[in-house]
Amino acid sequence: MGRKWNNIKEKKASKDANTSRIYAKFGREIYVAAKQGEPDPESNQTLKFVLERAKTYSVPKHIIDRAIEKAKGGADENYDELRYEGFGPSGSMLIVDTLTNNVNRTAADVRAAFNKNGGNMGVNGSVAYMFDATAVIGFEDQTADQVLEWLMEADIDVRDILEEDQAVIIYADPDQFHHVQEELKQQGITEFTVAELSMLARSEVQLSSEDQTQFEKLIDALDDLEDVQQIYHNVDLPD
Repeated sequence: MGRKWNNIKEKKASKDANTSRIYAKFGREIYVAAKQGEPDPESNQTLKFVLERAKTYSVPKHIIDRAIEKAKGGADENYDELRYEGFGPSGSMLIVDTLTNNVNRTAADVRAAFNKNGGNMGVNGSVAYMFDATAVIGFEDQTADQVLEWLMEADIDVRDILEEDQAVIIYADPDQFHHVQEELKQQGITEFTVAELSMLARSEVQLSSEDQTQFEKLIDALDDLEDVQQIYHNVDLPD
């Protein structure tokens, strides 16, 4: 696959400055996942996945417990999962996943963020065809060769295994996420730097310094929106 895990790096780099916003977004996602089935991660795979992601962001236990208790209490808040697609400067593409209780508000806010920051919204499918849904799992203190051996012995196929920034990163089909993670846990790996279902661009673009500045403003404006949960893009950002 040959690319660095830019989305995760960006989020990790800014985590300390935006912890309250990240925790609020996870609280909402955990609540929705808990309401979709049993509020127990052992019987609710969607909730289990969200909690695994939350762990990589060090979301405090009280945030998690409060969201699950809210779901158990029968709160009647309803959220829709919506995806928006759009374009930034010089061929950059973005996918914006949202979780909202007010569709009109979210659509207007996302459109305004694009329009005010050098981008424009696209129709459904205008961008997504250039991305692949991918499970991404990362951890430290192992080698790619050792991990490949484990997965082969467990008869688990993955797309790629790379060593990036002193970590091993596994790229796999989304339906293999839990199989891969469970095998790793059986091998003694319990701490993950990345545990995501993502949309990875099939190819990346490099931007000029000016366009990159504009692109980063667009990303920041979208990320600041309360309803935005995830942003994916095809820009090769510098380290």
